[in-house]
Amino acid sequence: MDLQRSSIRFLLVFLFSWLPLATCSVSYDHRAIIVNGQRRILISGSIHYPRSSPEMWPDLIQKAKDGGLDVIQTYVFWNGHEPSPGMYYFEGRYDLVRFIKLVKQAGLYAHLRIGPYVCAEWNFGGFPVWLKYIPGISFRTNNAPFKAAMAGFTKKIVDMMKAEGLFESQGGPIILSQIENEYGPMEYEIGAPGRAYTEWAANMAVGLGTGVPWVMCKQDDAPDPIINTCNGFYCDYFSPDKPYKPKMWTEAWTGWFTEFGGPVPHRPVEDLAFSVARFIQKGGAFINYYMYHGGTNFGRTAGGPFIATSYDYDAPLDEYGLLRQPKWGHLKDLHRAIKMCEPALVSGDPIVASLGHYQQSHVFKSKSGACAAFLANYDSNSFAKVAFEGMHYNLPPWSISILPDCKNTGFNTARVGVQTTRMIMTPVRSNGFSWVSYNEETASYNDDLTALARLLEQINVTRDTTDYLWYMTDVTIDPNEEFLRNGKYPVLSVLSAGHALHVFINSQLSGTVYGSLENPKLTFTGNVNLRAGRNKISLLSIAVGLPNVGPHFETWNAGVLGPVMLNGLNEGRRDLSWQRWSYKIGLKGEALRLHSLSGSSSVEWFEGSLVAQKQPLTWYKTTFNRPDGEDALALDMGSMGKGQVWINDQSIGRYWPAYKAYGSCGDCSYRGTFNEKKCQTNCGESSQRWYHVPRSWLKPTGNLLVVFEELGGNPTGISLVRRTVGSVCADVSEWQPTLENWQTKTYGRPKAHLSCATGQKISSIKFASFGTPQGVCGNFWEGSCHAHKSYDAFEKNCIGQQWCSVTIAPEVFGGDPCPNIMKKLSVEAICS
Repeated sequence: MDLQRSSIRFLLVFLFSWLPLATCSVSYDHRAIIVNGQRRILISGSIHYPRSSPEMWPDLIQKAKDGGLDVIQTYVFWNGHEPSPGMYYFEGRYDLVRFIKLVKQAGLYAHLRIGPYVCAEWNFGGFPVWLKYIPGISFRTNNAPFKAAMAGFTKKIVDMMKAEGLFESQGGPIILSQIENEYGPMEYEIGAPGRAYTEWAANMAVGLGTGVPWVMCKQDDAPDPIINTCNGFYCDYFSPDKPYKPKMWTEAWTGWFTEFGGPVPHRPVEDLAFSVARFIQKGGAFINYYMYHGGTNFGRTAGGPFIATSYDYDAPLDEYGLLRQPKWGHLKDLHRAIKMCEPALVSGDPIVASLGHYQQSHVFKSKSGACAAFLANYDSNSFAKVAFEGMHYNLPPWSISILPDCKNTGFNTARVGVQTTRMIMTPVRSNGFSWVSYNEETASYNDDLTALARLLEQINVTRDTTDYLWYMTDVTIDPNEEFLRNGKYPVLSVLSAGHALHVFINSQLSGTVYGSLENPKLTFTGNVNLRAGRNKISLLSIAVGLPNVGPHFETWNAGVLGPVMLNGLNEGRRDLSWQRWSYKIGLKGEALRLHSLSGSSSVEWFEGSLVAQKQPLTWYKTTFNRPDGEDALALDMGSMGKGQVWINDQSIGRYWPAYKAYGSCGDCSYRGTFNEKKCQTNCGESSQRWYHVPRSWLKPTGNLLVVFEELGGNPTGISLVRRTVGSVCADVSEWQPTLENWQTKTYGRPKAHLSCATGQKISSIKFASFGTPQGVCGNFWEGSCHAHKSYDAFEKNCIGQQWCSVTIAPEVFGGDPCPNIMKKLSVEAICS
């Protein structure tokens, strides 16, 4: 009877909450999202408002619109908005209302992923740390304290959006909302409590009456009317759990995140476009790029642990908000092709036919006569010539051709017609900064500090107000110890739950050890120089972001949990774990707020040669003027070890150039199934060298730059750099289809387009070859077939211009260098 009553209650909630949507402006069926009666295939992109400055938002949103997007998607970050219980913050980078209103102002829709669990490589998965300390709480399960807190914050956000009239049902831009996030795998693991929680979350969300549909991603049993959606590198295989729901892809991963100690991942645009076209041809109605602009994990917002400060994600808009070419432009062309097909796509299911062993056609037709075809070659090695509707088409490996009229090719996912842009970092000033320094105190035992006869878990002590916690104890060495005579120093071993550890013996750095994303736990083992009498052992335990994913991650530990052992004494082994330990939260420099103007003025800084002596635990300070122009700016921290950096009291984030990338880097082909380990760079180099400085953080003069260095880097090597276009490339086949050809019905020769950034001009042609050139932008070389006048057309039409275009035809380059061979044009031009 209880089950029957529960089912009836849910059915009533479903009917009562969903019936108004019959007359509301957002609805759906299995083929389309329907907005104000218009059936749509919607293209969306993730832009997270706290990962950029508010001054960047209008430009990011406009570039997304220019790139063919209909929707901007964002998470809502609970820990940023409610840092203390009941104390809310919606200003600066967390001004959610302003961000959504800018989306509306640009004429785009919004998808609000309230969660409030977000994962997102964000600290603690977006949960505020205080949530962990609510009595009896257990995260993301059928737990009353958690559900009460989650429902309260979700309602807070929904009520705020309603008050501003931001849901589409009110005339606002929000057409979709999301509750929870990738919960399906978690539910499967924890069983019945997970299923009960899923049903509760769905009822709670629908009961808020937003007037727009709700989604749950990676949730195959999403209760009606929630739409279940897919996340991943590919989602063409996905089908919603009910036949009347649309096929939605809430996270099409444009790349992957960077971790400290890991290479930088990249995803070829040819494969990304292929995955999107494949999803659309299989009946997809909504796709969102995660990320469209990744941005920066400012401050201590990166989770993981070990997630880098850069959240670039190889997105179409790079970390600095600049176009990443060819990814942005090639996807823009893909979106235009999809929109040309939209009348046919929303009209019904495709007719699928085999064109070969690894080839297929998907044909969409409407009653009004619209027709669109997708011709796919799934072979990752070979070209395919296929026959379709009485015509023949050449399909590159691992590609899909889109025919907006079922006859002429308007776009192919593997043939990139837009330019490639090579970005460079150039120093703003050659003479560097003038630094002063302040030595951080190495904490040691005293009666003013908390002292207990045990080791404490780090987050329970710091409450994540700082990365740093000192563990301190004393060791008394008898003058008769044998090692004092033979010089064989004892070995100290320290086991820690992570994430990094500096060991100081009598205020001198004795060693450093750190973990990784795959294994955050660590063990320090090293000889320690102890003397007769009392010795001070100070362990600086460092967190590098709280976990953001996993079952019950609120129970995960950090810090020195032991055992702590001293080996090599006359007595053999001495266990220090249960002797008296004292604790100090954070650094003295943090307490003094040395990164602020007032705090930095409250102490005496040292001026002299010690700045370059690579001292550990040292604060450095300088001032500088804002560079002229509008170029994106960054700090080159390549000479430093590990620490944090601030400008004008704003935290740029953690830096860690000393952590070199390990992994497998090499050639990368777009062909074949992609994964995050497939295409990587930076092996053997710093995982992250450059750190974004938003221009809006700078004053015309007297900008305060403060660095805290843990390991002993050299600040004289730090420089402010501009991110600018270094060169641009085109790599286009002579008979490559273009959307312009399709629209004008000319189907003539394609053109190579080159364009430098505003304020730059093409100063020289580094490489040009019409024939069979090899390589990639930045590393082209001539093939066996080369037109000797390849340079002439570009030098004539492009030098001194901001942009130019050259038709790709044999006569332009002095004749056909190799008849009966399909040729292409590769060119690289220098911008300055």
